[in-house]
Amino acid sequence: MRYLVVLLLLLATNLQALELTSSSSQAIVVELYTSEGCSSCPPADKWLSRLKHDPRVFKSIIPMAFHVDYWDDLGWKDPWAQEAFSNRQRQLSLSLATPSVFAGLLSQVYTPAFLVSSQEWTKWRDYSVFPAVPQKVTGILNASDEDGVLTVTYSKTGDYELNVAYLGMGLESEVTAGENHNRHLKHDFVVLDHFKVAGSNTWKLTLPEQPKKGQKQTAISIWLTKLDSYYIEQAVASLLP
Repeated sequence: MRYLVVLLLLLATNLQALELTSSSSQAIVVELYTSEGCSSCPPADKWLSRLKHDPRVFKSIIPMAFHVDYWDDLGWKDPWAQEAFSNRQRQLSLSLATPSVFAGLLSQVYTPAFLVSSQEWTKWRDYSVFPAVPQKVTGILNASDEDGVLTVTYSKTGDYELNVAYLGMGLESEVTAGENHNRHLKHDFVVLDHFKVAGSNTWKLTLPEQPKKGQKQTAISIWLTKLDSYYIEQAVASLLP
């Protein structure tokens, strides 16, 4: 019995503590802008879900699906869509017009739209291809969570925005209206909640509770951008207990 108690205490300690550290190479962040109201989106969602079987996922590859809400008025309200994600995509599309502020990321607002390492990517329909992305040498990002307090440090000093998102894995939906009427849709890496905080190279903040939106598992994704930019400089992620 004593050994069982010790084992349970060790497990409890491991569940409470989260320690994530990037390499000095830039993580490959895959962003998908999608909607359950869009008939072209399920194949893209399926493509993204395939990455959960890639041994690099949450290590050097970090997928995220932002569900936009501008399809909601066509008969089906996407349960994971947020206006903030639509606005995020609109800002990405403005990047070509304001290259001094943004990085030139997305040509227009559309779904499904992919960004890989903050660059627009349209060849996802070739299921055998994952883009060859040169991983730049950048700073080392470290994040630790203990009792709900997240501490983040970055080895490069500068003016950054710390982004934190909860991701939902194993989401399913029965669509009863709109372009995907009568389809059973499955999703992974869905952004359920996202917030950001400005800073230099050290942050400490209290994490909000994990959202409960039907996911089978929850992951956390943490990334840095320069102020007033959507170009992702470095990122870490992990499944949560």
